[in-house]
Amino acid sequence: MKRFLRSLFAKYLLFIFIALFLVYAAYLVIVYSFLLLTEDEKLAQEESFEQLEEEWHQAASQVEETSAESIQQIFADWQKEYPEAAMFWINGDGVLTAEHNLNEDIPLEWDAGYTVRFIKDHYDNDPFTVVAFLGEGESDGFVVFQLPRQVLHSPAQTVTERYGWASIFLTFGVVILFLILFFWFFRGIRKRLVQLEEAMAIRDTDGLPILIEVKKQDEIGDLEKSFNQMVKELRESKQREQEEEQLRRELIANLSHDLRTPLTKINAQAFTLEKQNLPAEAQRSIQLVEKSIRDIDKLIENLMSYTLLMASKYQKEVEEVDIIRHVRQCLATWYSVFERKGFTIDMEIEPFLQKKWEIDPLWFSRILDNLLQNVLRHAGDGKYVSVSTESTVAYDAFVISDRGKGMQMNSNQQGAGIGLSIVDMMVKGMGLDWKIDSSERGTTIRIIQYR
Repeated sequence: MKRFLRSLFAKYLLFIFIALFLVYAAYLVIVYSFLLLTEDEKLAQEESFEQLEEEWHQAASQVEETSAESIQQIFADWQKEYPEAAMFWINGDGVLTAEHNLNEDIPLEWDAGYTVRFIKDHYDNDPFTVVAFLGEGESDGFVVFQLPRQVLHSPAQTVTERYGWASIFLTFGVVILFLILFFWFFRGIRKRLVQLEEAMAIRDTDGLPILIEVKKQDEIGDLEKSFNQMVKELRESKQREQEEEQLRRELIANLSHDLRTPLTKINAQAFTLEKQNLPAEAQRSIQLVEKSIRDIDKLIENLMSYTLLMASKYQKEVEEVDIIRHVRQCLATWYSVFERKGFTIDMEIEPFLQKKWEIDPLWFSRILDNLLQNVLRHAGDGKYVSVSTESTVAYDAFVISDRGKGMQMNSNQQGAGIGLSIVDMMVKGMGLDWKIDSSERGTTIRIIQYR
């Protein structure tokens, strides 16, 4: 139950209930106030009209001399208290004899029919109309008093009639208050979600998201807890991965050392046997053993280099190098190797406009060695190797080509994959690029520096 009360759903329901309560309460207040005010004002108005009617009858009955002057005096006295009132006198002969502030068109002569119709039309209507006989009898005619009903309205009733629409605005005000509360509620939710999103985008020094502070125990708080738990598991996983990587590097280093020690001994024994006067078949076997030893040693060296590159611990010293001269020096050591294998060698090294490249000379030499070693392993059937230069508007490049069966074909030489992986990491580590185009007709590799 406590967890439910802390949830966003419970808060949402609370806002709904508050809003409904406010709307209902405002409706009741408006209706009750209106009904109460209307009833009170209606009673007060009826009392005022009854009192006014009684006073007019009393004033008419007290008239002793029925003359136009006396009647006008009565009209003048009442006009002081009721400036908006209209008054007139119809004498005993049915003739309009005196009038004051009269706005309605009435005939000068009245008969019984018109009198009845006049009283019927003005009964309980606006303006408020009172008909009273003069004196004690009916021979002197009657006087009529008319007053707009709004004159006797109280200030409260006038305000109600003029500003009754304020109740509508009050209702809208309650709705707007409800919307403001909802905006505040969902704004807080959105703010917390945005903070969670930003925390996911921010990375610590180890490249993982940072932990966030859990402020509330609701659904978003649970999400924040889950996010923090995920970050902790990622950190633990990365720490285990780093420990395993360290163990792999140590294992490879130890394995390389352990393998090279017996290989050195085997190579020494093969060298001793080679000096002996052995049959030709035995000499060929000794040469194959020495070649296998060199291949294994090369694989071990590549494995060590790959491990160091993956750990970003392979030392790199970038400097400006005359690239054409450097490449020619590297290729010079490979001429005799390809000639012994019966390769046709085609070298077309032309100077670039940009003579100096910013590279690590040892890394670049290692790249060329791995690529040319790859030609020996995979293109032995083609017996051809070409190293040339290529210049375009966009780049300068060294192009190494062969006529072998292509890298997609199976080779009896293994270990080329790790050598090309080393080439890829070294080329990109020096800010260069490279491309491979391999088919059954041969392989072409370009080492590219963009202008």
